[in-house]
Amino acid sequence: MKRAFCLFAFTLVLWNCSEDEVGYEPTPYQLEIPEIFADNIIAPIIPTTNPLTEEGVALGKRLFFDPILSDDGSMACASCHMPQSTFTDNLERSIGIDGLSGPRNSMPLFNLAWNYNERFNWDGKALSLETQAIEPVENPLELHSDWTEVIERLQNHPEYPELFRLAFKTSTISIELTTKSIAQFERTLISANSKFDRYSLGLTSLTPQELNGLDIFLREDKGDCFHCHGNPNNPLWTDNDFHNNGLDETFSDLGLGAVTGDPNDNGKFRTPSLRNLQFSPPYMHDGRFETLDEVIDFYSEGLQNSSTIDPLMKNVSQGGVQLSDSDKADLRAFLLTLSDPSFISNPDFQN
Repeated sequence: MKRAFCLFAFTLVLWNCSEDEVGYEPTPYQLEIPEIFADNIIAPIIPTTNPLTEEGVALGKRLFFDPILSDDGSMACASCHMPQSTFTDNLERSIGIDGLSGPRNSMPLFNLAWNYNERFNWDGKALSLETQAIEPVENPLELHSDWTEVIERLQNHPEYPELFRLAFKTSTISIELTTKSIAQFERTLISANSKFDRYSLGLTSLTPQELNGLDIFLREDKGDCFHCHGNPNNPLWTDNDFHNNGLDETFSDLGLGAVTGDPNDNGKFRTPSLRNLQFSPPYMHDGRFETLDEVIDFYSEGLQNSSTIDPLMKNVSQGGVQLSDSDKADLRAFLLTLSDPSFISNPDFQN
């Protein structure tokens, strides 16, 4: 009798446990590391607390494109981070569901798994991709929703509870699991098939103008761009650090300084990658430059001095690096070789 009771009790426990807790595991996602990355930089950063799975990535992708996260169901993450624009929106300053513009340009999203700085956003406020996904939902200038209501909508949805069960072995939806899945999808957004990537792998050649532009980019007495944006041995084309690059003498937006509270950080913003510039205008944190030519002109003769100007901007006293028109054209030609058309058309990243 005692044995029968124990067997019944064990069966009851199994019945009360959800099926996902008994023998089920999500399928590990095999992140394809591009050859150009494997040859030059260390492995991607995948948190042990949020490993990539097929089910988690698929859920994150669906959430990324679903306007269910916004208050009125009119916008999704993808509204400001569109695949065809390398996951930005090509606006000077992004606009939320209420038609109000935010203070900054929407950052492109790619190669985020290689952000060794582990600070995200223009100002470094978010300390992980998971936490980065929290604020836009409730920000009144973005999706202007309420997380409690969002979770309720997801929990009452006919499909999401099962999708969460498959991804995380529980159908009880939370903010943490929602942002974890979005972060998983974002870590799969890899761009590594530009003309320059293929050149680095010996698969194509650059024109004389593009090669001269690369030389200008790397020379301290010319473009002097490599200190912040790296060189061919850094295929990320950013140092993922924060700099005051001489945009302003005074600051209406303190950038990193507003986050750290350190006045020495005022006016510092994250160095964006130079990849995919062809598809992601306008440029700078506030989208002030509509064209790549304007950006080059700025670094050539438009630098503004301030108390926190980065020491790397050593030509600030003369306004910039003072490039000739031909040097500017060659530099532009090189920069465009860093764009990756296959990234913006990758079906894995489309809605």
